[in-house]
This record gives sequence, structure tokens and C-alpha cells, in this order.
Amino acid sequence: MKPIRVAIVGCGRISDLHQMGYRGREDAKIVAVCDTNKAHAKEKAREWAVDRVYTDYQQVLEDKEVDVVELLTPHHLHCPMTVQAAQAGKHISVQKPMALSAAEADEMIAAANKAGVLLRVYETFVYYAPAMRAKEMIEAGEIGDIRAVRMHVNSGTADTSWNVPLSAWLWRFNEKQCGGGPLVFDHGYHLFSLGYYLGGPVEKVFAWIDHTSVDNTGGLVKIDAPAAIMFQYKSPHCYGMLDIEYTPKMRILSDYYADDDCIEVIGEKGILFINRYTARTVDLPELMLFKDGKTTPIPVEGVEWHDSFIATTHDFIEKLKTGGQPRLDGFTGKAVLQFTLAALQSAATGCEVRPDDVK
Repeated sequence: MKPIRVAIVGCGRISDLHQMGYRGREDAKIVAVCDTNKAHAKEKAREWAVDRVYTDYQQVLEDKEVDVVELLTPHHLHCPMTVQAAQAGKHISVQKPMALSAAEADEMIAAANKAGVLLRVYETFVYYAPAMRAKEMIEAGEIGDIRAVRMHVNSGTADTSWNVPLSAWLWRFNEKQCGGGPLVFDHGYHLFSLGYYLGGPVEKVFAWIDHTSVDNTGGLVKIDAPAAIMFQYKSPHCYGMLDIEYTPKMRILSDYYADDDCIEVIGEKGILFINRYTARTVDLPELMLFKDGKTTPIPVEGVEWHDSFIATTHDFIEKLKTGGQPRLDGFTGKAVLQFTLAALQSAATGCEVRPDDVK
């Protein structure tokens, strides 16, 4: 059987983590890279031992030896590039957030279905080993029926983190390109995915989103934090909350982005604590269970952020081979997108918003 042949489209810093899941596999490999910056594309091709380098996405779609495109591009390009890939008969992995609107998500799903290709949203938090172990424990009834999911994000500074200049993030402050802010919409999609994964579909959302001015070399930009987002699950008597803080004077331990994410899942019989994702602010085991009056560390392997990228890619490869559906297929990706957009709409209107009503 021939290996699955993949083109990485968009060679920014995050592509280094995307390519890790293809290393050493005989059933899938990266055969092409594409970026509008030719020097950057050549650099990645050299690092990953890839022969074909493109600067024109259309050339990727015309390449008969490419089966899958991984789209690591700004959000406003996700819909048109996904539709074009489907029409060219390519399977698609598109970075989160899936699209700018539910209508765009519908267009992407329809194009993939019509072409008979697989569409998945590349989302890593639901493939983080402690989160997957927590999900197993929830489904096994370890903490009883869920009553609340609490999620916390703290965006700070890390001496050891990636040195990504703010100028490289400027498109994320452009609503037409990003669709929302860098923390609530972009990074937040991770948390909304996780909230959906752990607790299920959401009935309604109420949110407050403030803004913090940041001095960039090109002038002031506004970070969409602090923010507080409350939501009610469709499951009875089950609620959630996500709070996001921007604290640039706080130093956080991280080899990647200086965003620390902590989760509590509160059940009738106990509480599960997921104590880190990208970074670390608390020196605690990655997963803990409080039950019967005591707190117990739960051993989990593969707890670094890059491990979740590898797990995400490996699952995608298996689904391509077996014909199954990935954890965030088009329909689930759309549901998470509506959850995310509901928070933005609620903050803008001061009203509760039902994700199912978001277009």
C-alpha cells in the first residue's frame, strides 16, 4: 500500500509541530511544502527532507502525488482553500478555528461531502493525553454526572518560549482575517473544543470580553482579555465557565507559547484537575482526581504539548486508512465554532446566545 502523501501549506512556526506526527512513519509522509515566502518554504523543505517546494497553492492542488493538504494559513483563507482542495479531490486538515462563520463551515462540509474527501479540523487540546484520560474516567463514571467544567487561561511571558514577534501576529488583530481576537477566538477555540469534548453540546452562552492595549512597534493593538464566558450545557444541571487573562508581566514556564491552561471537571462524586497544556504555572501532576476525601495523581504518558500534535496527526492518518471520522470532523468543528462565535456575539450584544442559532 502506498503511503499517504501530504502537503504542508503554510510554513509558519506551528508547522514544526505539525510535521512531527509524520516522522518515521511508512504509511504517511510529507511530500511537498507551500508558502508564499519561498525562502521560508525552502528552509522547511530542507529541514524535513522534502523535495517539492511551492509558492502557489494552485500548484499543490494540481500535484497528482499529493493526497492530503494540511492548511496552516490565516483564518479567512480556511474556507476558500478547503473548498478548492475538496474540488481537487484532496483530503483536508485545516487548522483551528475552522472558519469565520457557521455559513463558511457549512460550505466547507458540503464541498468535502460532494467530493467524497475527509475534512477534519486540526485541534490538539482534545488529543492531549491527560484530557483523553480524563474523558475515559468521566465515561467510566469515575466522578459521576458532570455538574461543571471550569477552564482558565493565563497568557504571560516566558524566557524559554518561542520568540515570536508581535508583528508576526498582527493579522490576528484584523477582524476580517482572524474573525475575532487572538485569545478568545484564536486560542480560545482550543478551550471551546475541550469544553465541548468533556461536557458535550452547549445550550446557551453569556460572555464579557474586555480589551487590554499593547504597545507594538507599529502602534497600539488590543488584546481581547480579560474575558469571562459562562455557558449552560444541554445536559441537565451542567454548567461551565472559561476565564482568560492577559498578564505580560507574569513569567510562565514554557517551551512554546506562554499560555497556561488549567481545567476542572466537577462531578457528583469527585473532581478531575488537568493542570497544564502549553505552559505551566502550578507545580502539580498533569492530571489529578479528588474523590472520597483525598487527591490522587493519575499517571499519564505523553504530557508535553508536542505530544498532542503527534497524537492528533496519528489519529488523522488512521482515519484516512480506515474511513472513520476524526474527533473534530466538519460537523463537530462547526459546533465548536458556533460555541466560540456565541461568546463573541454575547459580549457584543450583552445577551445570552444559543450556539445553534449562530450563522
